[in-house]
Amino acid sequence: MRRLLKQFVSRYLVEEDLGREPCPVQRKYEKSGLTEIQAMEIKANIEQAFKMDKIYRNNTLGLDDLAEHIQQNRYKVSQVINTYFAKNFYTFLNDYRIKEAKYLLASDPGLSVKAIMFEVGFNSKNSFYTAFKKNTGVSPNDFRSSAAYSFGMQMA
Repeated sequence: MRRLLKQFVSRYLVEEDLGREPCPVQRKYEKSGLTEIQAMEIKANIEQAFKMDKIYRNNTLGLDDLAEHIQQNRYKVSQVINTYFAKNFYTFLNDYRIKEAKYLLASDPGLSVKAIMFEVGFNSKNSFYTAFKKNTGVSPNDFRSSAAYSFGMQMA
């Protein structure tokens, strides 16, 4: 078994490392035709759509919807998100949703976690809790408790 494992490692992993260089994101898109000026314009439009228009609150938002909102090609929008934000579309989307959820959890204790979940664009409790915990390391309820505790300590 060990010998088989060594053969596998030497044949597939070591030879692969010697023969190929890592493929950076730029190489992936080298034939896309997107210029730096176009990319900066798309990046600014994406930021406006998320920060000002708060498009992430739409619970059915997809890459096509964002592309249509900023009137750009979906492939170029995807390329800009992958390259300039170093995230895929759904990670980028969830980051904005979680950022607003954290704000609402800390600032409005009267809102239920479920209401906040829907307000920021999530459809299911499971996906909200999973994304929230991945982003913050704690559950929404624990985040709210620690935010309330921190606020109480500041008031004292």
